[in-house]
Amino acid sequence: MLLVLRLGHRRKRDARVSTHCGLVARAFGADGIIFSGEKDEALLESIRKVNEKWGNGFKASYEKNWRKVIKEFDGKVVHLTMYGVDFREKIKELKKEKNILVVIGAEKVPAEVYELADFNLSVTNQPHSEIAALAVFLENLTGLKKKFSGKLEIIPSPKGKKVIKKE
Repeated sequence: MLLVLRLGHRRKRDARVSTHCGLVARAFGADGIIFSGEKDEALLESIRKVNEKWGNGFKASYEKNWRKVIKEFDGKVVHLTMYGVDFREKIKELKKEKNILVVIGAEKVPAEVYELADFNLSVTNQPHSEIAALAVFLENLTGLKKKFSGKLEIIPSPKGKKVIKKE
């Protein structure tokens, strides 16, 4: 199981970015995302609708207590942070794991997260987006091998858009 935990979601400020974290997590092979911070039913519903149309069984949920999520997770906890070690040093080791929780922040990440995580990894040691870090990390971890089966399917095309509706 591959899950993402988004820390510190704020409805008014983070709605679009948190939605994109969910979309990237889904498209790049995660099984679900857990949001912590302010509860936002519109955010959860938005991701559910994408999953319903495009498929995959991806789960979006809310958990107020992020510490509980991390402490009770049965697997390796990977915190993506620009202060961590280069993720490429650990990616082979992580590919062997069955259960991974990837933690990404919204607001300032509490110092406790650095201690609770099994790995504090960076995509780059420069300021950047958690969306970009998540995408790069997941692409390297999963190889984008997940298959999708939903109501809609894109037919790759060199020009234009081809989308078919499935019954």
